[in-house]
Amino acid sequence: MLEAILQFDQNVLFFIQEHGMSRWLSDLMILFTKLGDAGFIWIIIGLLFLIRPQTRKVGFLIFGAMILTAILGEVILKNIFQRPRPYAHFPSIHLLVDQSTPYSFPSGHTSSSFAVAYVVSRFLPRLRVFIWPLAILVTFSRLYLFMHYPTDILGGILLGLSCGFFVSWAYQYSQNKKLS
Repeated sequence: MLEAILQFDQNVLFFIQEHGMSRWLSDLMILFTKLGDAGFIWIIIGLLFLIRPQTRKVGFLIFGAMILTAILGEVILKNIFQRPRPYAHFPSIHLLVDQSTPYSFPSGHTSSSFAVAYVVSRFLPRLRVFIWPLAILVTFSRLYLFMHYPTDILGGILLGLSCGFFVSWAYQYSQNKKLS
């Protein structure tokens, strides 16, 4: 079973490398990865929401979800699984961006992207049409640039959605307790 998952991961990455690469797309994927570096784009969005009183709670929830994904993903899970990045297994692949931290599971870019997308969608649903494509592009850039395996991405999606859900639920629970 594990061998089949590893083979799937490799097949997807090499399919992208062999059939999906182009100069303009590479430039675009580099841009989206850089936007996701250290949660940069999500921090900017969170700060913009903090400015307006009408969206301030969403800004705080974004930061809560990002902190939770960072602790669980970057500090705990990556150190438990210690899965090397794809380029460590395939050093002949020409990387378009600098190497990242040594561990790849789960994808931090993905978990923060999906956590923020969940929170924004839950509290500002009219922004779904903008936030989900951005989250998906940041996520896909990690596969395209050979930084993560598909299962790293899946782990990041599950972690991000879980953290976004938890932070949203905790906020709504605390609001309901105030009313009681």
